[in-house]
Order: sequence, then structure tokens, then C-alpha cells
Amino acid sequence: MYVGSHISIRNGYFSAAKTAHSIGASAFQYFPKNPRSLKVKNFDIDDAKQCAQFCMKHDIRSIAHTPYPTKLIPETKDEEELIVASVKNDLEIAEACNSVGIVVHFGTTKKLEPLEGYQKMIKMLDQILINWEGSTLLLIENNAGAGTEMGLTFEEMVQIRNLSDYPEKIGFCFDTCHAFASGLWDGDNWKDLLVRGMELDYFAHLKAIHFNNSKYPYASRKDRHASIINGHITKEQWQDFLSTPFIKEIPLILETPNDEPNIHENEIQFIKKWISTVKKD
Repeated sequence: MYVGSHISIRNGYFSAAKTAHSIGASAFQYFPKNPRSLKVKNFDIDDAKQCAQFCMKHDIRSIAHTPYPTKLIPETKDEEELIVASVKNDLEIAEACNSVGIVVHFGTTKKLEPLEGYQKMIKMLDQILINWEGSTLLLIENNAGAGTEMGLTFEEMVQIRNLSDYPEKIGFCFDTCHAFASGLWDGDNWKDLLVRGMELDYFAHLKAIHFNNSKYPYASRKDRHASIINGHITKEQWQDFLSTPFIKEIPLILETPNDEPNIHENEIQFIKKWISTVKKD
């Protein structure tokens, strides 16, 4: 399996890849630019190519994540233009790093009716992807349901992708904490979700997993990540999840708190042990 965590690009993309390798990760996620800004970045293409080459040599999968202000349902025309330019820039950087995809949260809105919001989101996706010819995909991530009813179900993900003019350029990122918090996954209904996801063709386009536990109970609608071993999702439930055959090809990215020394490195080793146990079963 490909397991890793979010890594800073403070010292460049190549440095981030080497850091991932040094902590025993076979995958990592990064922000392609300042995570709090939509400003287009003039990036170091040679650094990005070195990152790509290093990852290919060591069989490491990378995933990028759009900056926090990125919205697929913007409120103004100016904001829309900024976001479209920013995400196109993110895709270019991710492509240069040979990343699988770049994650963006499913759109939300409190000012529009849901149908109008979905329509605006599809329009945004089409504007971003109309001239995109790279292999890096735009990966839509499920929401936790904090203050919104949008982006919580497989049905929404699949329908938005299908209604885009460019479905072949769109994939999915499944966040385990968000699924648990939203009420989609209770920890014990994974087999039922597998059946539903297969019927909808969701899993065929799943390219990344945010592997996070939850600080709050099931269906809390609170997006608060916990370390893998300390949240409300149990070891047995994780092992049930990890036993899914196709997951071995999908990068598992930790976005868990890193407030203790070497915490992500330790979590990666825990996960590897769990995977070993699952294989023996």
C-alpha cells in the first residue's frame, strides 16, 4: 500500500519528496503554494521535475491539495476568476511533480439554493478544466457536513462528475473523518458502502484517501481530525476498511495532528503493521 502524510514544501517539492521517503512514507500530500493564498505562483520547474524523478525512482505517490480559500461555488465574479486561475496553476505544479491529482473540497453555499449551487459548481469545474491537457486529475473531496448538506454522499460526487463536460479529468478523494462525521460511514457499514459505491461507479474514480480519525462521535458534523489510534474509529474498523482489495493501489494520506515529535512517522509504522495483519487474515 501507499501510505504517507502531508509534507511541507518550505524547502521545495524535491525536499518534500525526500522528507516523505526519510520517514518511511510511500506517499505524501503537499500544498503546491501558500495554503492561505490564491495568488498564482511562478514555481521552480526544475525542482518540481526533481521531485517527480525521485518519486518515480522510489515508487512514491504524491497528491497535491488546493489552498484553503479555494471554493468551487464562489460568491463573486472576481472571486471566481481568482479561483479558476489559482486551480489551473495548482494543476500545472502538480503535473510537473507527476502527482496523481490535486484535491479540492466539494462546493458549499449558504446564499444559493442547492440546485443553483450545484450548477455553479459544474460551471466552475468546466472553466478550470476546459483547456487542461495534463494527466493530473482534479479530485473532489467529500465534506464533513459542518454547516452544510452539500457534498456528503457518493451520489453527489458521481452526479457532479457525470454532469461536467470533462468527467475524464475528474476523480475523487475520500476523507474518512469527513465520512464518519457526516453520517455516511459509521465504522461498521463499510461493506454496504462498498456495494453502493460500486453500483454508482464511485470507486472506479477514487484516486486518494485522506486517512483521518475523528475527535468527535459518528454523525457529529464536526470536522476535527484525530490521530489514527486515538479517535472514535476503532482499530477493528480500520482493519475492515484496509482489507478492501483496491485500496492497496490508492495513496492513504494522514492529515492527523502533528503536535508530537515523529507522530506521523509512528502512525505510518502503525498502519503498516495493521496492513500486515490484514494480509495474514
